[in-house]
Amino acid sequence: MNISPEKIIIVCILIFVSGFVDSIAGGGGLISLPAYFLTGIPVHNALATNKFSASLGTFIATVRFIRSGKIHFKSALISAAGALVGSFLGARLALAIDEKYLKYILVILLPIIAVFILTRKDFGEKDKAYLLSNVKIYALSAAAGFVIGAYDGFFGPGTGTFLILVFTGLIGFNLPTASGNTKIVNLASNVSALVTFIISGKVLFSLGIFTAICGILGNWVGSGLAVTKGGRIIKPMMVCVLCMLMAKIGYDLLV
Repeated sequence: MNISPEKIIIVCILIFVSGFVDSIAGGGGLISLPAYFLTGIPVHNALATNKFSASLGTFIATVRFIRSGKIHFKSALISAAGALVGSFLGARLALAIDEKYLKYILVILLPIIAVFILTRKDFGEKDKAYLLSNVKIYALSAAAGFVIGAYDGFFGPGTGTFLILVFTGLIGFNLPTASGNTKIVNLASNVSALVTFIISGKVLFSLGIFTAICGILGNWVGSGLAVTKGGRIIKPMMVCVLCMLMAKIGYDLLV
């Protein structure tokens, strides 16, 4: 499949931005998928190639968070297991229920969540997870993974952002740790989907290799900022992602 050099350059730039945003606050797919669609490749190839570049980028971001000690491994792995189960059930649910009902709910909830984050000056600044017992942390992590995983399988956009919100607001992790935990969950779901796409032969490696390099660079830069700047960079980026998601949903409902 022939793609003009100009389009490849544009896509690569957008994938860098997507990786940067995703490594900090999740929601990179809101940028990367439309970028692949710009090339004119079939939808299944776009989804598969996006998953290829996203998986490699997320892996790099995950490694950086691990090296910084910003991941609570047990809760992250338990949440990842819950997300895999939830994603499967969410996908099955999507076959039975029209997703427009979820979109209506999100259009109402997203502005409320954004205002909540902006008005809570101490949101995610201090780690308060120590106030909970390990049993509660693991139970909440499993439940969070399952519910957000179901959302991912049913609808998808902004999954990483919602995971960060839950890890912070429900369990009490600070934003860097919540973001690090989210990378583990995202990596598990990305690799699971990627294996399926590779087996089906849908990944366009001729394009994906270039975009993956850009995605890795974006994730490297973004995760570095998330680790060093913490809530000062994660919090405003989360609000930006929520605004992008709200704009996408609003557009989908109007068109």
